[in-house]
Amino acid sequence: MRKIGLPLILFGLMLVLSLHTTSAYAQATRTWVSGVGDDANPCSRTAPCKTFAGAISKTAPAGEINVLDPGGFGAVTITKSITIRSDHIEAGVLVSGTNGIVVSAGPSDTVVLEGLDIEGLGTGLNGVTFLAGAKLHIIRCNIHHFTQNGVNVASSTSGGHAFITDSYIFSNVGGVNVAGTSNVGSITNTLILSNTSFAVQANGAGNIVGVQTSVLNDSPAGISLLNSGQAISVGPSNLVTGSGAFSSTLVFK
Repeated sequence: MRKIGLPLILFGLMLVLSLHTTSAYAQATRTWVSGVGDDANPCSRTAPCKTFAGAISKTAPAGEINVLDPGGFGAVTITKSITIRSDHIEAGVLVSGTNGIVVSAGPSDTVVLEGLDIEGLGTGLNGVTFLAGAKLHIIRCNIHHFTQNGVNVASSTSGGHAFITDSYIFSNVGGVNVAGTSNVGSITNTLILSNTSFAVQANGAGNIVGVQTSVLNDSPAGISLLNSGQAISVGPSNLVTGSGAFSSTLVFK
C-alpha cells in the first residue's frame, strides 16, 4: 500500500502545482510579446509570447500587454478591459480577409490600443471594430488598406465611446465609421487621408463623430451623415475636403 500511495501523493502534488502555475499565468497584470517569442511561454519579460492572442489569455482583466521588440503579433479579439501598448517599437497586426482587432468587451470595460501598425493588405475587413464595451482608446496607431473601415465604432452598448488620438488612418474604404446604438467617436490630432469612400461617417440617430485639430483629406466625402447621424467640429481647427459638412461647431472657452 505504501508503494502505491507515495506515487499517488507525488502525482497529486504535481497536479496542484501545475494548476497553480497555469492560474498564475492567467492572472498576470503585465505580459510581454516579442517577435521571437512563443505562445507556450508564460508571457513574462524573460519568456515572452509570440502573439497578442496568445498573451491576452494570460493577462488579467485591466492588465497590460507590452511589446518587447519588433514583430508581427497577429489579429486579436478583446473581451475584457485591457491595454495593448507599444512604445515606439514596430508592432504589426497584419491580416487578410478578416478584421484586425475586434473589441467585444463588457458594458463597463475600457480598452487601450497604443502604438500599433494595423495593415489589411487590401483584403482585410475593418482595422479596428468596436462591437461592445464602454470606452476604446486608439493612440498613435496607423490603420490602412482595409476594405471596410479603418475604425468601425458599432458598439451595441449604448453610449460606447471611441477616442482616436495622434493616429494615421489612410487608404481604407471608410476612415472612421460611427454606427451602432448612440455611440460617439472623438477624433483628435489625427490624419484621415485617401480613404476611397469617406473620411468620417455618423450613421444613425444618436451616433456622433467629433473632430478636433485633425485633417480629413483626399476622400470623396470628408463628412458623411446618414439617418440623422451628427458630426461636430470642436473649435475651428480642422482641415476638411470633399463633400459633407459638420452639423455644428463647439467653440473653445
